[in-house]
Amino acid sequence: MAGSRDRFDVLVAGAGPAGSVAALVLARGGARVALVDQRSFPREKACGDLLGPRGLAVLAELGVPAPAGPSFGDMLVVGPTGRRLRLPAAGGATYPGHALAVPRVVLDAMLRQEALDAGAEPVTGRVGETVEVDGRLGGFRCGGRSVQADVVIGADGACSHVAEVAGLVDPGRVRWGFAVRWYREEPVELPVIAWWEPSPRRPLPGYGWLFPGPDGIANLGVGVATGADRRSASVAVRSVEGLTAHLERCGLLGRPSRGGGALPGRLGGWLKMGLAGTLPAAANVLLVGDAAGLVNPFQGEGIAQAMTSGAWAARAILEGPGGAADRYRGALIARYRRFYELGSAVQDALLAHPAGLAATLRVLLAPGIGPAVAGSWALLWNDLVDGAPPGRARGLARAGLLLGRGLTAGGSRTGRRG
Repeated sequence: MAGSRDRFDVLVAGAGPAGSVAALVLARGGARVALVDQRSFPREKACGDLLGPRGLAVLAELGVPAPAGPSFGDMLVVGPTGRRLRLPAAGGATYPGHALAVPRVVLDAMLRQEALDAGAEPVTGRVGETVEVDGRLGGFRCGGRSVQADVVIGADGACSHVAEVAGLVDPGRVRWGFAVRWYREEPVELPVIAWWEPSPRRPLPGYGWLFPGPDGIANLGVGVATGADRRSASVAVRSVEGLTAHLERCGLLGRPSRGGGALPGRLGGWLKMGLAGTLPAAANVLLVGDAAGLVNPFQGEGIAQAMTSGAWAARAILEGPGGAADRYRGALIARYRRFYELGSAVQDALLAHPAGLAATLRVLLAPGIGPAVAGSWALLWNDLVDGAPPGRARGLARAGLLLGRGLTAGGSRTGRRG
């Protein structure tokens, strides 16, 4: 690119999975795209490093080969008392029956390179001072340059600068979460989700995880829901030792190895969940991934939604920039709104009543109940009901969704600022 003022059809701020997929689809469609990120690649991100079934389906739809990594199906959940339940995996009509363990340092670099190979142009620098064109957002100062575009896609994470300057967020209504992850030499057979109680009958307002990784390097982490109060993010940081001790007591984690090379250190990051308090698009600005608040409020997953939203935003723009915001916003709300309303209502209720969460976990993991609901739990919790194979698990999960939607109708905070 030449000169200090560059003009593009679309400026994509953020080269994570959401931004890179958006840039890839746009570039393939003939748009001139600036893919902006403040970091050089490869770079680390706070994440569980599991690419789930819906994320793999997006890659297949785009014709992008899945990266190499161990494949896993079932998941093990562990309650505060140490009781375990295996959640089964099954392929559906629209997704495979497995996930891949792929470090974000690998996945993000791969997707960004796919976008660049398709013709997106890299810009290194933080999106800073806004550039106005004809009275609306027309770009940003990035790395000492003025990068202008007809449309801006905010893919810059939960604390999105694009969303803030475009006035698309009501901070008091956002549903926040915070997660901390680290690595450890540990052979792990199945992904583990663990709940524990720092004090009797008062579980952590979130969960811990122990996920398999390449070359025997496990990914551990703690994620907590904080509601609108971001000050309580420190709970996740203080819970690192609690998770480790719980997993050791349950026999799922051994003592740390003294051998091996240096591993990446602890890294934390914000989550913005349930489409709450955020308008995902208006005028010529579209938000994707965490910037739009698309993290699943049931369990904190965001990669599949990030890639899906990036592709949808790009296609809406390619259909015509004039109506792109309305088309994209409508697609997101149609797909996610009802599920996210239910997940957000459940999250709010459990945060407000920790004893209720403790009782719920004990019931779900009880010997006579757990095996009967395991398949439905896996489908509902992971947003896999649509496209699931016919059977008892799908039927029970659908019934649960319908019941939950009826109980939470009228309390929506999704897809809007107020």
